[in-house]
Amino acid sequence: MKLDFSQLNKQAKQSFSNQHAVIKKVMQGKVVACEKCGQPLVLITPEQSEQPGIGCIKGCTFISLEFA
Repeated sequence: MKLDFSQLNKQAKQSFSNQHAVIKKVMQGKVVACEKCGQPLVLITPEQSEQPGIGCIKGCTFISLEFA
């Protein structure tokens, strides 16, 4: 029995592409709304929090980032 992961791989690739686009827009200073609550996504730097990333104020969307 051979397992088919093509659909899962396709979904993971699409999710990565969507997150990459969101990160790019926020880093460019563009306003991007949270898909769940509609609040704008903001950049959270290491100076602001121990867990830096991009997220909304309510916390329903969060993309963790590493800063070097």
